[in-house]
Amino acid sequence: MDFFSNIFSSHEGSSFKKELKNILGFKPNNISLYKTALTHRSVREGADENNERLEYLGDAVLSALVADYLFKRYPYREEGFLTEMRSKMVNRQQLNDIAVRMGLKKVTLFNKMDSSLKVSQIFGNTLEALVGAIYLDVGYKKTAKWTLDHIILPHMFVDDLEILEINHKNKLYGWANKNGKVLEFETLSEKFENGRRLFTIAAVVDGQSIAEGKAFNKKDASQIAAQVAVEKLGIINADPL
Repeated sequence: MDFFSNIFSSHEGSSFKKELKNILGFKPNNISLYKTALTHRSVREGADENNERLEYLGDAVLSALVADYLFKRYPYREEGFLTEMRSKMVNRQQLNDIAVRMGLKKVTLFNKMDSSLKVSQIFGNTLEALVGAIYLDVGYKKTAKWTLDHIILPHMFVDDLEILEINHKNKLYGWANKNGKVLEFETLSEKFENGRRLFTIAAVVDGQSIAEGKAFNKKDASQIAAQVAVEKLGIINADPL
C-alpha cells in the first residue's frame, strides 16, 4: 500500500468515526461531509474532495456566530471594539491552536512529507471546514450551540483576549519608532508549494534581518516574522506607541 492509499484508508475505519464522534460530541448524519472537511488539498486536489470550499463556508459561519456572541456579551461597546475582539477570537493562530487542542491534528488528512505544511496554519483552516460541515449537516441553530459549547466557551477566554495585543507588526513598529529604528518587511522568497505560493518574509531593522516568517500569504508571513521578532527582542509586554 503506497503513502496516499494508507492515509486515505484511515478515514474509512471505525477508529476514525469514533475519534470524530469524540471531537464532535454527537454522531454525524452525513459522514462524507466530515471526511471532506478533514481532507487537505495536499492529498486531494479536486474542489469537491478537499476542505477548501467547506473552509470558506465555515469561516463565514464562525465569524457570524462569534459576532453574535460578542454583540450580546457587550451590549454597550462600540463597533471598533467588537471588530477587534472578533479578530482576536478568529485569527489564524488562535484557531490553529484550538484545533490542535481539540484533536483535529490526529484526524486531518494531509501530506506529512510536505515540510511547508509544518509552518502553515492548516489545522485552523480545518476547524473552519469542520464548522462548515456541521452547519450543512445539522443546521445553523445546532451549529451555533456546538460552536459555543466546543469552541468559544472552552477555548476563547474573552476576558484575557480583551487585554491581548495580537498585532505584532504594530507592536514592533511602536518599538522601532520609540527607539529610532528603521523597520521594514522584506519578501525574501516566493515559491510554489502544491499549487500555492509560499512566501518567506523577513523583519528587517536598520538593514539587518532579525526574524523570518513563512505562510501562504504575505500578511500572515509578515505577522509571523513580527511575532518572532518581538519574542527575540523581548518586547512582548511592551506597550506599542
